[in-house]
Amino acid sequence: MNWLHAVILGIVEGITEFLPVSSTGHLRIVEKLLGYEIQGTGITAFTAIIQVGAIMAAVIYFWSDIVRIVVAWCKGLAHKEQRSDPDYTLGWGIILGSIPVGIVGLVFKDAIENTLSSLWVVAIALIAWSGVMWLVDRQSGLERGMNDVGIFDAIFIGCFQALAPLFPGISRSGATISAGLFRKFDRATATRLSFFMGIPALVAAGIYEIITASSHISTTTGGADAIGWGPTILATVVSLIVAYVSIAWLLKFVSSNKFTGFIWYRVVIGIIMIVLILTNVVTA
Repeated sequence: MNWLHAVILGIVEGITEFLPVSSTGHLRIVEKLLGYEIQGTGITAFTAIIQVGAIMAAVIYFWSDIVRIVVAWCKGLAHKEQRSDPDYTLGWGIILGSIPVGIVGLVFKDAIENTLSSLWVVAIALIAWSGVMWLVDRQSGLERGMNDVGIFDAIFIGCFQALAPLFPGISRSGATISAGLFRKFDRATATRLSFFMGIPALVAAGIYEIITASSHISTTTGGADAIGWGPTILATVVSLIVAYVSIAWLLKFVSSNKFTGFIWYRVVIGIIMIVLILTNVVTA
């Protein structure tokens, strides 16, 4: 992989990882258009590892929130009177809500990396889930805030999050934000919950991929389709920087806007994918 392609893919990952538009779908279609075999072990490992940059952007951006929640959770474990703190409940919610996606990722790992990685799955899921987002975004009574988050809410959102690896076009953020809106949280809260619920799962997945897939990156051990560590590190750094900006923009945007623009964008991208597949510009 050359440096320009690394920068392009880092930008794509950084922009799309936390927007409800499917980062997996965007990366796969751009990788295809750049001439890479998306089923190859090298590009698969590259795609997984550069997501770590976006994950670290979220950790950095929400660091003070993470520390506050962890401290409240630890205090609640040690002192019963501290358990009334909403952050203690939120801490348990994040832990329990992260379990479903972990189970799905381990049980269906082979299918996720092979059958379900088809661009047909991505395109159809992009379009189909747009209908779900449209319905929940137009509900009335979206008034619940962060202090209203209960254990059931977090587990409910976590179960929706588990749909994302099975049907990558749904997008993890699209699934979790939709679940948050369904539970009547306001858009800003639903979006923040999407980040909080995603950080543990994404960090765990990132560490797992670095450990298991890094050998496919090295040009000395990864075979003919290895990407190389230079482009991989560059793309990861680019994704971190771009994702940080994307997070800040998204939180500001949802404070006063609906998700209509994202919904229509998903439909358009899904249709474009289908056209590209049917015209053999890319293979599914």
